[in-house]
Amino acid sequence: MTKRTAAKYKIDRRMGENIWGRAKSPLNRREYGPGQHGQRRKGKLSDFGTQLRAKQKLKGYYGDLTEKQFRRIYAEAERVKGDTGENLIGLLERRLDAVIYRAKFVPTIFAARQFVNHGHVEVNGKRVNIASYRVKEGDVVSIRERSRQLAIVLESVGLAERDVPDYLEVDHNKMTATFVRTPALGDVPYAVQMEPNLVVEFYAKN
Repeated sequence: MTKRTAAKYKIDRRMGENIWGRAKSPLNRREYGPGQHGQRRKGKLSDFGTQLRAKQKLKGYYGDLTEKQFRRIYAEAERVKGDTGENLIGLLERRLDAVIYRAKFVPTIFAARQFVNHGHVEVNGKRVNIASYRVKEGDVVSIRERSRQLAIVLESVGLAERDVPDYLEVDHNKMTATFVRTPALGDVPYAVQMEPNLVVEFYAKN
């Protein structure tokens, strides 16, 4: 368990937005940031500050990836033909922990990472315990037979606060999810606005 996982609610408060759309977010009660200086009046962000915040928000959304991990994914998105911002979203959504979260097999992206690491997930019938594993179109992700009755899975499937996006075909009876296609930014059900174009600008200048 990392410190990032234990402090996940601070990400919401630091960003000033309920980035996962969770009912339990502290932003529903306190709109100021964490720490003793959190209630200070916010000044207008510079262009750099706006770009940095966009990067931190997107990075935080996917389980608060390390800067090294996120930079590596960005570099790959830059190499692929097409719009770098759209490519970045597509690569992030192809992470196995993101697929597990989107399929509603677990309640949070943090839980998804731990769930995969603990060996509860199979891809095309083979166990995979690497959260950053990248699925391909047509891959079938499933919960292992012995893990399907875990409380975290049963509770998450019943959550009404999230819908399964249409780039996944999910069967909650069989506990399987087929990755149909790589999504574009507009396909991803973010609870708040994500701005990968600002992330591109950030890395272009820094």
